[in-house]
Amino acid sequence: MKKAVVLFISVMSLLIFGVQCTFLEKNFGRMLDKDEYILDLPGIKARGFIRAAVDNNSTGYYIYRGRRMGYEYELLRDLSKRLQVQLRLVLVSDIDKAFEYLEEGQVDLIAMNLEKNAERTERAEFTIPLGKMSTVLVGKKSSNKINSWEDIAGDTIVVRQGSIYKSQLCAVKDSTQVQFTVLESTEHEEALIDQVVKGEIKWTVADQNIAQANATYYEGLDISWKVDQEGEVSWVVRKNSPQLLTSLDEWVEDKQARFIPDLYAKYFLNSKNSYFRSTSPFSSLAGNRISEFDELIKNGAEQLGWDWRLLASLVYKESRFDTTATSYAGATGLLQLMPVTLERFGVDNPHDPIESLTGGVRYLRYLDKFWMERVPETNERIKFILASYNIGHGHVEDAWRLTMKYGGNTQSWEDVSEFLDLKSDPKYYKDPVVKSGFAKGHLAVNYVKDIMSIFDSYKALVQP
Repeated sequence: MKKAVVLFISVMSLLIFGVQCTFLEKNFGRMLDKDEYILDLPGIKARGFIRAAVDNNSTGYYIYRGRRMGYEYELLRDLSKRLQVQLRLVLVSDIDKAFEYLEEGQVDLIAMNLEKNAERTERAEFTIPLGKMSTVLVGKKSSNKINSWEDIAGDTIVVRQGSIYKSQLCAVKDSTQVQFTVLESTEHEEALIDQVVKGEIKWTVADQNIAQANATYYEGLDISWKVDQEGEVSWVVRKNSPQLLTSLDEWVEDKQARFIPDLYAKYFLNSKNSYFRSTSPFSSLAGNRISEFDELIKNGAEQLGWDWRLLASLVYKESRFDTTATSYAGATGLLQLMPVTLERFGVDNPHDPIESLTGGVRYLRYLDKFWMERVPETNERIKFILASYNIGHGHVEDAWRLTMKYGGNTQSWEDVSEFLDLKSDPKYYKDPVVKSGFAKGHLAVNYVKDIMSIFDSYKALVQP
């Protein structure tokens, strides 16, 4: 009898957990181990953010005067809003590495202009095309003008490793019987174009749009010779992400009429804007400055013990580095201090960048001291400080008390933010432990997410 009971329990456990595992795989993705999943769309939504592999170049993703910009970036930002998730970008220059990240679950999609080939379609699923792209040979105008492939016989062409350019050039060699050498480099197309300009290499190949953008500030480039006629380009997802693929296809279809062409014109057809974005010292493409106030921000960050790019993220979020900015509520200056805060922390002229930053840093130091004992870990405490800066430390303290009452971890921003989010619910803001009453806590929670997202971008694109 005992053996029969044990056998019955074993069989039932196998059936139950087998069904659950199949359900998870179908709805959330392939399970790697007990903590890690390669997610499809339901799992991505449950996690709250989508991760995309992108290029850091003059058209894809970069920082300009503190603002995150780029063709792929703006597309992905729109997509993340459509999916109602946060956006996290992973910079990957190596295309093969991007496919590895995709397969390993480190990213959910690759947002690069990729043409289909046999190897890629075996590894991933392609979305419907976002557009069409030609590839062109890039050289200097001082070289003889190309009228046929015979004109480069015996030359060497250096192309980006992992790109489709090598196979395109090999097809040219096979069809024309013209002999030239193709070398692969780990450098990005734009770095190889720089080498062409400097005379370090004679030829490279790039997508026509990237070549056009670079030709706006390198007048001596010849990009007139096409390697391959227009081919369709897409993004890719994992083969076990069919729901994400369907959602992406629907999004592309919706955006093809107006949004995608408008963005294309903004980044590829406006030569003046391309030039300034790519050569400005306030662009992550050409310099390492976020704003004209970087030195002041660095001094303030040193007093706080913060990474200066974090304080820059806060300043950008508050005022976009505009010293004259004034909010509807009367907050003014770079750090948007309210009148009572200006007076308390000794700011006479809020439009003076030195005074505004000095007063803001004093306020942040006060908040740091307020939370020091309750949240000893620096990275967690910073989120409490940022939320307090936005909504007031009294409301955040209420959420901290609610977290304690309901058995959460009061040193974890994730736990405390859940209760801050609930401070517009009478059940919680009328609780006896709450001292500051009603608050739109979700705005402060999103405020922290936004600043940390900007900070992640600054860390990726701007040197410390």
